[in-house]
Amino acid sequence: MPTTSPGLILASASPRRRQILTALGIEFEVVVPEVEELASGDPEAVVLENARRKAAAGVDAARRGAVVLAVDTDVALDGRILGKPDDRAGARERLEALAGRTHTVLSGVVLRGPEREGEPSERSGVSRSQVSFAALDEPTVAMYLDSGEWRGRAGAYAIQGLGSLLVERVEGDFSNVVGLPLSLLFELAPELRRSAERSTPEGGNLA
Repeated sequence: MPTTSPGLILASASPRRRQILTALGIEFEVVVPEVEELASGDPEAVVLENARRKAAAGVDAARRGAVVLAVDTDVALDGRILGKPDDRAGARERLEALAGRTHTVLSGVVLRGPEREGEPSERSGVSRSQVSFAALDEPTVAMYLDSGEWRGRAGAYAIQGLGSLLVERVEGDFSNVVGLPLSLLFELAPELRRSAERSTPEGGNLA
């Protein structure tokens, strides 16, 4: 059974983040934030600001005393945010730009509230992973585009799915590339690590 973390609200529409928290046995509620996100600027500043906006929207919708978790993940290449493609042509453009190169996956993580004396109301940080793509030939690009998995994905790929076929190497936190960087999350919120450890069958430590 999931272990309750006091009033955790996930401010996200991402099914992947929900799946990760559920697999860890952490109980949470979902609030889908409706915010205007930044699409350009310094990549680290962009993901952190977008996470802050989501967290603020979650706080407005959350019950009093809840801790709100918000995350924004994006892909940066040559210092530029790639974002999510609008269509197949945009997905092709991103995949061809990433082919045979190393890019950075960035996640801004923000936890907000509740207000406690002597404690900050916000805990935040940015996780960084380096992902190296294989040199993609046309049949591989066409196969991936036909799969439709690129829809709604930053950088036009999902590493936990068919997108793994495009990747040669990951340096850093793999969970960050999926969309919820657990190393940073547990650093910012050790109470969530304790909840996850208590929920495991053997109560063991998490990697």
